[in-house]
Amino acid sequence: MKEATIVGAGLVGSLWAVYLTKAGYNVTIFEARDDIRKADISAGKSINLALSNRGWKALETVGAAEEVRKIAIPMYGRMMHDLEGNLTFQPYGKENEAIYSTSRGDLNAILMTAAENTGKAKILYNHQCIDINLQTNELTFLNKKTGEQVHHKTDVIFGCDGAFSAVRYVGLQRTDRFNFSQNFIADGYREILLPANEDGTHKLDKNALHIWPRGRFMLIALPNEDGSYTCTLFMPHEGGENAFDKVNTREEVDAFFKSTFPDFYALMPQIADEWDNHPLSSLAIMRSYPWHHHKTVLMGDAAHATVPFYGQGMNAGFEDCTVLWELMQKHNENWEAVFEEYSATRKPDGDALQDLSLYNYLVMRDYVADPMFLLRKKIEAKFSTLYPNKWMPLYSQVTFSDIRYSVAHKQGEVQNQVMDEVMAIPGIEEKWDSQEVIDKILSLV
Repeated sequence: MKEATIVGAGLVGSLWAVYLTKAGYNVTIFEARDDIRKADISAGKSINLALSNRGWKALETVGAAEEVRKIAIPMYGRMMHDLEGNLTFQPYGKENEAIYSTSRGDLNAILMTAAENTGKAKILYNHQCIDINLQTNELTFLNKKTGEQVHHKTDVIFGCDGAFSAVRYVGLQRTDRFNFSQNFIADGYREILLPANEDGTHKLDKNALHIWPRGRFMLIALPNEDGSYTCTLFMPHEGGENAFDKVNTREEVDAFFKSTFPDFYALMPQIADEWDNHPLSSLAIMRSYPWHHHKTVLMGDAAHATVPFYGQGMNAGFEDCTVLWELMQKHNENWEAVFEEYSATRKPDGDALQDLSLYNYLVMRDYVADPMFLLRKKIEAKFSTLYPNKWMPLYSQVTFSDIRYSVAHKQGEVQNQVMDEVMAIPGIEEKWDSQEVIDKILSLV
């Protein structure tokens, strides 16, 4: 019997287990935490996820999409809130194109259950990976409940255990010529749960991702099924007038929200009571290479953890499943050949997504409040509608297609140069809808 071991029962590990069972593997998943399905997870436990095309494709391949659609709320664009409470809506793509707000806990529970329901996958909880022999495919776990060490031998190992991966740390990072870097950005985040109205309805338009862009920082809100919103404040840890180290007391929290997000404060005057319900957390980009050694491989955040500003972390992890699945067929499950090609071809996409994620933070916290940026997007959207074969906006390439991240990144840079020239046309604010502008773009693409 073919035996596979997955370390980490998170989103990618649980989904990948379903894939492996389809290929006839018996799968053992080791998870360091308790079973999240038995814990009381509030909607604001962690940043809500934005499911988009790449994620749906991976879910559909193993028949998990239908169940997930029941808990996914479509968001058709960004709703920007300015200091006066004025709203500006910017669609994400063409009509009916949406990203889907999904609870991390609920999605994870669906995928864990789907893996177990195959009858070929079992999950062992409270097992922390403490050692790996990469030559013999043997792992050692610490049973956190009993204190015992558990030794486990397998045919192939998948490290799906997140940004601070134990598989990477006790395994791959000890191999010769393994490259690893972690870069914590200057900003952190704190979550806030905006409750539903008393009748259970949403306090904001539920089919949009709400953003309060404030230049160097921002607040966002994603809808939950129960009428609440998972809100996240992204801001520098310290330095400058607006930073987490300046917002500590109830009075400081109150004053900060009243002056900076007045319309949000009106919805949630009890914000100071909620402030300490969720910890201040850090954000980092983790880069590593190669993503494999013999028959051990890294997937998802373990390989390419990114910051959440493109809403692609989970989608990229799910796309890892798609890529590995296709390579399994191509190489007839010769795992060393599969992993060799996966590492080499997927690494540029992981790097590109990390660069794109950092760039999109600037877009969300700053540019979306700029009328010239919004005009730029309007011109792009018009040209893309007229000439869909010549232009797909970068956001659509990343979110509404499965164009490789590395290709999208390069095409986005070219498009940026074109749009810089277009926006430099004298009087572009009046001319934006003219044939002259269309002709200019045509001459450049």
